[in-house]
Amino acid sequence: MKKIVLLLAFCLSIGNVFAQDADKLRDEGDAALKAKNYAEAFTKYDGFLKQTNNEDADRVFNCAFAAFQAKKYEDAVKYYDLAIQKNKNIDDAYTGKAMALRNLNKAPEFTATVEAGLKAKPGDADLEKLLYVYCMKQGQAVQKSGKIADAEELYKDVLIVSNPKYKENALYSLGAMYYNEGAKILAAATDPAKYEAEKDKADVQMKKAKEYMEQAVALNAANANAKKILDSINETLAK
Repeated sequence: MKKIVLLLAFCLSIGNVFAQDADKLRDEGDAALKAKNYAEAFTKYDGFLKQTNNEDADRVFNCAFAAFQAKKYEDAVKYYDLAIQKNKNIDDAYTGKAMALRNLNKAPEFTATVEAGLKAKPGDADLEKLLYVYCMKQGQAVQKSGKIADAEELYKDVLIVSNPKYKENALYSLGAMYYNEGAKILAAATDPAKYEAEKDKADVQMKKAKEYMEQAVALNAANANAKKILDSINETLAK
C-alpha cells in the first residue's frame, strides 16, 4: 500500500511540473507577442498548445497570427484552421488562413477557404477584397501566358462576391478576353477558302464575350468601354 501511495504522489508531482511548464510557455508566448517577437511567440505558443491539447482558443488564434507574421505559413494554416473549428475570431481566422494559402501559392485551397469564409460571414469586405485582388492578378498573368481557360476560372471565382464593382470588373475582363480571342482568329483568317471556318471559330469566342459583356453592362449601364465592345461584338456576329 505504501508503494502505491508513493507512486501516486510521484505522478501528481509530474503532473504539476507539466502544468507549470505549460503556464510558463503560455506567459512567455504572451510576452513575445506583445513585443512583436513573432518567431519566439509562435515557438512558445506551439509548445504550450501541444501540452494542453489545443484547448485554449485565444492562444490557438494568437499562435496562428504569430506564425503568419513569422512567415511560417504552413503552421499558420494549421492553427487558423483550428481557430475556425473553435469559432474563434472567425472572420479574421478565415482571412488569415486565406492569406497564408495565397502566400504558399495554393490557389485551389485559397479560393475554397475564401468561399467557406464568405458562407460563414456573407459580404465580409476583407475576404471579398482578398479574393478579388488575387484572382484578378493571377487571371491577368495566366491570360498573358495564353492559358485562357485558367484565366476564365480565376475571373469567374470573383463572381461569388457581393461587391458589384468587383463583379463588373471580372465580367468585363471575361468579355474583353474572349472578344480579343475572337478578333485574333479573324485577323489571322487571310485565306479566303478557309475564312468561313475561321469565322465560325471566332463566333464561338464572340458569343462567350457577348454573354459576359452583357452581364457587365447590366451591372453598370454607364460602362462606356463595355458598351463599345458589346456593340463591336454584335456587329461582328451579324456579318
